[in-house]
Amino acid sequence: MHYLKKKPDRREFLRLTALASMGLATPFSSLARMRAINNVLPKPAFPDYKAMVCLFLHGGNDSYNMLMPKSGQAYTDYQTSRSNLAIDSADMLGLEGDVYGLHPNLPDVKTMYDAKELAFITNAGALVEPTTQQQYLDGEASLPLGLFSHLDQFNHLQTAVPDLRSNIGWAGKIADLIGNQNGNTNIPMNVSFSGSNIFQYGLNNSEFSMDSGGPVMPSNWDATWGHNPQRRAAIDSMIHTSYSDMYMSSYTNIFKNAIEGAEEFRAAIVNAYDFNTQFSSHFVSQDLEMIAKTISVQGDLDFQRQIFWIKFHGWDHHDNLLSNHNNYLSVINNALAEFNSALKEINRFDDVATFVVSEFSRKLTSNGNGTDHAWGGNMMAMGGNVKGGDIYGNYPSLALNGPQIIHNGSLIPDTAVDSMFAELAMWYGISVSDLPTLFPNLGNFHNVPMLSPTNLPIGFMNLI
Repeated sequence: MHYLKKKPDRREFLRLTALASMGLATPFSSLARMRAINNVLPKPAFPDYKAMVCLFLHGGNDSYNMLMPKSGQAYTDYQTSRSNLAIDSADMLGLEGDVYGLHPNLPDVKTMYDAKELAFITNAGALVEPTTQQQYLDGEASLPLGLFSHLDQFNHLQTAVPDLRSNIGWAGKIADLIGNQNGNTNIPMNVSFSGSNIFQYGLNNSEFSMDSGGPVMPSNWDATWGHNPQRRAAIDSMIHTSYSDMYMSSYTNIFKNAIEGAEEFRAAIVNAYDFNTQFSSHFVSQDLEMIAKTISVQGDLDFQRQIFWIKFHGWDHHDNLLSNHNNYLSVINNALAEFNSALKEINRFDDVATFVVSEFSRKLTSNGNGTDHAWGGNMMAMGGNVKGGDIYGNYPSLALNGPQIIHNGSLIPDTAVDSMFAELAMWYGISVSDLPTLFPNLGNFHNVPMLSPTNLPIGFMNLI
């Protein structure tokens, strides 16, 4: 049945014009409106605790040498495509009855996979819409901006808006939406172990900076030598002074809140759990240890929701791939196993979802001693509510004449990272109605209103 649209009267026209001028149809303005509503009508604190930990492998993880075919024609295709970079089937750690294989330096990852504590999401990447090889070759697909560029793809995985260049991250949007539901509103929901980042930057929120030693304080803040005590006294005086100038007042308030939040955090972390788990000396392990300590005192700090960020740089292996990749995957293997063990010590393994992603994978073909930038790749998720022991998505053919191959060895993703991130957000407590605000392109891949705990975008998380 068709209905004629009634011509709006003057009052309605002015209302629509006002709405349009405020941009209320855009995701960012929708977010601002929701944030304003949340500030006026704050929701009660969450009754439970949940945390997400993003470990970002910056540079482009060669993830088809992380999770590979191990047998049959699929292995033959892999071996042919990868040539001098192929890993021998006999050296791989078998999964799924030796259908697939893990890199030999991931023995603990295999143990967690077999224990159903870790899962893989295969051939995932930044997508604007489902894209076929033919659509790509014919120029008919809407593609991520700056495809194959480190900077652009790194940013796209942080924003989940690959058709725009944005400085608002999806974790920042989550903090804008529900950050005030933490009991502690002095310290931000988002905690970074790698400084400023887009992922955790929102319209009204940014990250709380830490390192493996705890909250990041101003240089020599606690020093008693030289002029440091006088410098600290001067800063204390400055931030406790009232200013009539709006900008001076805003700056000093931000600085003051950061210092007070860091002091509160430092006081709480003294009571952190003393783990039996021994963490390796690499900074990724050390950062994860501090995250585990932070989680152990979440009750003291009155946190119900937290998102942590670690960037592990150095994965751009255009040269010396096999040796470098071996070493880096060992770091990941050890760090995840140690974090897994520590979370179990404090009975928080079910409350934490750790996901390991990279801006893109790398070409299947060798450039001589390394690999170049590509697109779709394999991701990992670990946690007590991860439906582990499975590979989600469609593992692609690695034959160079395969249906998803472009540019002699790059794979078009089957799964949009939007789907993976939306499922994590649902587990975290974000309502389905808010998903389009976080992931504006999600409707290109799913009937969003129909998503539910029993109808998830991928199915790797347990929401029941």
